[in-house]
Amino acid sequence: MPMRASGPRISAWMTALLFLAAIDGVPAGGRPAGAEEEDHEEDGQRVSLSAAERAEFGIQVAAAAPGELRVRVDTPGEVLVNPDRVAHISPRVPGVAVETFANVGDRVRRDQVLAVLHSRELSELKSAYLVARERLELARTTFDREKSLWDQSISSERLFLEAKNGLAEARIELQAAGQKLRTLGFTPAYLEELSFDDGERFTRYVMAAPIQGTVIRKHIVRGEVLQEDSEAFVVADLRSVWVMLTAYQKDLPFLRVGQSVRIEAGQGGPSTTASVDYISPIVDEATRTASVRVVLANEDGRWRPGSFVTATISADAVEVPLMVPGSAVQTLEHQSVVFLETDEGFTPHPVEIGRTDRTHAEILSGLEVGEAYVSEGAFVLKAQLDKGAFGEGHAH
Repeated sequence: MPMRASGPRISAWMTALLFLAAIDGVPAGGRPAGAEEEDHEEDGQRVSLSAAERAEFGIQVAAAAPGELRVRVDTPGEVLVNPDRVAHISPRVPGVAVETFANVGDRVRRDQVLAVLHSRELSELKSAYLVARERLELARTTFDREKSLWDQSISSERLFLEAKNGLAEARIELQAAGQKLRTLGFTPAYLEELSFDDGERFTRYVMAAPIQGTVIRKHIVRGEVLQEDSEAFVVADLRSVWVMLTAYQKDLPFLRVGQSVRIEAGQGGPSTTASVDYISPIVDEATRTASVRVVLANEDGRWRPGSFVTATISADAVEVPLMVPGSAVQTLEHQSVVFLETDEGFTPHPVEIGRTDRTHAEILSGLEVGEAYVSEGAFVLKAQLDKGAFGEGHAH
């Protein structure tokens, strides 16, 4: 008597057959995939999904429409010393350096002595001033005597006028000699006390820091001969620095003074938010770029001049005729595309991208206002096409 297969064994056999058929892309009954209608199919450059799959993958469709972009300009930059807070210190009189008290990197306060010179030229200027001062005293005494004699009709008018003229000339000579010393930093109080008995102080010239800051350059050593225009020290107040950014010509229409800027040094460096302080009115002919300046407070010294940074400028809002979410734009075969909804499914369509912000992109061509496109989940559709391109079959 032939044996009859039991129900449970037949059921197990059928389950295995269905499993193998699913792996090979062949449905039960031996018909090739696509021979019957499916909820989810991929046909060349088209992807069809069932309603359940659309919900599972988060596919959302929207009508293309105009909108407002918050244009963002990303640009490189460099931290620079604030030139408004830099002092180039020269002796203003020739001399020999006999002492130096500051080195590169030292922080100095205003009026702190940086170096001392001995100057023959300074000695000559002081001597000329003292001689002029004595001549003025003599001229004043002579004038007083002649005036008294003239008032008593004892002296002639000619002698009185000569004495008056001599007093005026002596006064002018002293003023000129004093002005030369005052331009070197000597105060009127110092000049009042000046005398030929000052000894070594007579030739001593002190170089002091005109501002508070840090010594960033030094070009003076003991025994060196300096001229009046020799740059001995450079002191910079680094509590304020500049960041000079490079803006391309295409971005300049969107930039304004006062816009917010995010500055980042990268690789664990500092970051901060500031505002645009200045935009150059001139575009460089070679690079077609313009300079954008940002002023940063630097009390803690985190921003080091000479270091490179990246900046993101939040430009003004711009109305655009057509825009889509940035995630709706995908790249297929080096071409930007958005997926359009058709009766047969979702198809990629090439588009030209314009301006962008953090969330959206302007569409210049390839999409019309009112067209239905995939606003969410476009990456899933791209993945389905990529699977088909590499022969991986359907992605369910």
